[in-house]
Amino acid sequence: MSAAHKKTSQNRFTWFVCFMAALSGLLFGLDIGVIAGALPFLSDDLHISNHEQEWVVSSMMFGAAIGALGAGWMSSKLGRKKSMLAGATLFVIGSLWSAFSPDVESLVCARVMLGLAVGIASYTAPLYLAEIAPERVRGSMISMYQLMLTTGIVVAYLSDTAFSYSGNWRGMLGVIAIPAVILFIGVLFLPNSPRWLAAHGRFNEAQRVLDRLRNSSEQAKQELEEIRESLQVKQRGWSLFKSNSNFRRAVWLGMLLQVMQQFTGMNVVMYYAPKIFNIAGFSSTSEQMWGTVIVGLVNMLATLIAIGFVDRWGRKPMLTTSFLVMAVGMGALGTLLHMGVETDFRKYFAIAMLLMFIVGFAMAAGPVIWLLCSEIQPLKGRDFGITASTTTNWVGNMIVGATFLTLLDKLGNANTFWFYAALNLVFILLTMLLVPETKHVTLEHIERNLMKGKALRDIGA
Repeated sequence: MSAAHKKTSQNRFTWFVCFMAALSGLLFGLDIGVIAGALPFLSDDLHISNHEQEWVVSSMMFGAAIGALGAGWMSSKLGRKKSMLAGATLFVIGSLWSAFSPDVESLVCARVMLGLAVGIASYTAPLYLAEIAPERVRGSMISMYQLMLTTGIVVAYLSDTAFSYSGNWRGMLGVIAIPAVILFIGVLFLPNSPRWLAAHGRFNEAQRVLDRLRNSSEQAKQELEEIRESLQVKQRGWSLFKSNSNFRRAVWLGMLLQVMQQFTGMNVVMYYAPKIFNIAGFSSTSEQMWGTVIVGLVNMLATLIAIGFVDRWGRKPMLTTSFLVMAVGMGALGTLLHMGVETDFRKYFAIAMLLMFIVGFAMAAGPVIWLLCSEIQPLKGRDFGITASTTTNWVGNMIVGATFLTLLDKLGNANTFWFYAALNLVFILLTMLLVPETKHVTLEHIERNLMKGKALRDIGA
């Protein structure tokens, strides 16, 4: 086999591995998106109140927080691959249970199980991708996970719209079992993470995996040597967190990044899109459902911006721009709702501002924060650090999902959206002060700078 042919074959295998791992994002997106369309129909069928609707939505996030906590231990002990298999199995069970739930209590329990699956997937897949991908395309590959997530949301919205004509919310929830089975089969063909193998002393296996993933055996050997060097840190996880202030800085930054992502207000749009379209003056079910599909499509297409630019423009400038676009979109939407949306022009301009907000999130705040949380943690503390940040994500997600309708009742429509706009402005400042630029550097280089005590914003330099 010629060197050029071998390089092409290895690149194909690397992209295949990353694509299959990113399929976890598809299931993640399906479960986020499906509830928006199903909620109006199951609310009528099961006769549930606004408060119970918030529980149906937020119960998945509660399960995801627990799943993310358990995923750290599972991923460390059993490996990234087996963790993704466990997540796929829970996706299948939770989807079918949701479809056959006889009452709201059963549905909430099923949604908690789906949350466990989502928590495992949202923890393990970005971590696996960060450890598998070459540094030159690491950002694009982890952004592909976010693209699959947004694709899942679109597919869920389209499926919901198709089922909406018959009001079949059980079909909306149950159909997700099909891609979950496909994910399970696909993960069977993935290799273990070379960094996980090395952390467990299985250096020969790690070398074989890197040989299949990198362009040359020299590159693979050099990467394995860097991994060996990072393993010289003796402590792991909680003991490292207690004793090492530099590691604590990385953990706190990862948790802060996830708080920032959740309180942009994006998941308010994802979970309550039909409700928002109703507020904006689109009263028919058909208008709300198709509007929700447009939201999902814009979210998916704008994620391509991240894939195209995150390894060229960089993490930090993209994130700053992202928060600015979201602040403008949310602020303008709140202003229009304050003025009133009686005219067609105002109705459609309000939706344009909503879509502008979505573009802002999808271009960076969605994918880049997951990417950064995977990059900034040292190898010996990576499972602990990402457990902390992912659990924070889902706790924040649960709070946002469980409070939106209450905020609308207490603050009013305009003030609620202004509140989220103001938070996005705060996040610009935090990004400028704390977030590092990590493009085109290895995970081990970032770790060395972190452990030397460099300022967080400089650890990628």
